[in-house]
Amino acid sequence: MNTPAHLLIGAAVMGRKGSAAVVWAALIGALLPDLSLYLLAGGAIYLFGIAPPIVFNDLYFSTSWQAIFAIDNSMILWGGLLGVAIWRRSAWAIALTGAALLHLCLDLPLHHDDGRAHFWPLTGWVFDSPVSYWDRDHGAFWVAPIEAFLATVAAVLLWQQRIGIGVMVLVGCLLVAELWIVRQWLFYFTDS
Repeated sequence: MNTPAHLLIGAAVMGRKGSAAVVWAALIGALLPDLSLYLLAGGAIYLFGIAPPIVFNDLYFSTSWQAIFAIDNSMILWGGLLGVAIWRRSAWAIALTGAALLHLCLDLPLHHDDGRAHFWPLTGWVFDSPVSYWDRDHGAFWVAPIEAFLATVAAVLLWQQRIGIGVMVLVGCLLVAELWIVRQWLFYFTDS
């Protein structure tokens, strides 16, 4: 699933009927499982001048990058942190960790050959789903519109909360980004 969709859905689910701080925590939590990818890929491309095909075809699958992804994509770790947040009755921590865990639950069935070790540290096993959110050869042509629809519904739910202009503008920007990404992947990118 695209990161903007994760943020919108995570905030709508984990930030519903919450304060602005809870919604912001959910937005951050929904971002955290993808943050290392942005930092690693952005650094490789923009700081070190490595070509994007090398970054996404080679470095992405390298042992060192996958080790980092295993940590921030671990359902075991995020589930444990969510348990602590619930035990502490911290609304913002529940929103943050819950949104991160929701992100992983949505990713697990939507990564065909680019998944991550979601059950680290218990195992390094990676589920190769038959479905992909971005690869048209593995169902993205029907997954992407569903993702865009869910992101739109999430945006509407967040706007209805009227939490503040900052959140409303960010939600609008995230929705525009999500719809643009889906359009690009559906009409321009294919492995065929």
